[in-house]
Amino acid sequence: MKINLMLFITSVKERKEKNIQEVMMKTFESNIRPVTGDILDDPGFHPQFHNGYEVVKVTINYAADECWVSLTPLAIEMEEIPLETYIKKLEAHGWRIVSKEELQNTQK
Repeated sequence: MKINLMLFITSVKERKEKNIQEVMMKTFESNIRPVTGDILDDPGFHPQFHNGYEVVKVTINYAADECWVSLTPLAIEMEEIPLETYIKKLEAHGWRIVSKEELQNTQK
């Protein structure tokens, strides 16, 4: 099954100045699908913020053999690292920024 992990990221500190917020997605094939309440770990997650993210919603499309998994949103309050640095770390580990248009098309 194709698993699509969705992570919503925003910066509380920078929100007022730059309004930085992104939706990140990582897709992979797996025979194991997450369920609500699971804690997922990934090498892209920064250990100062999380050791893992909780699954808050799972949507399964059996016809397409895919699963959409929403993780707990990340609001960076302590700016020990800039949000841009965190995003680059995620991208280095297979995550990508999802455009608003792509996000809307996945929800249809």
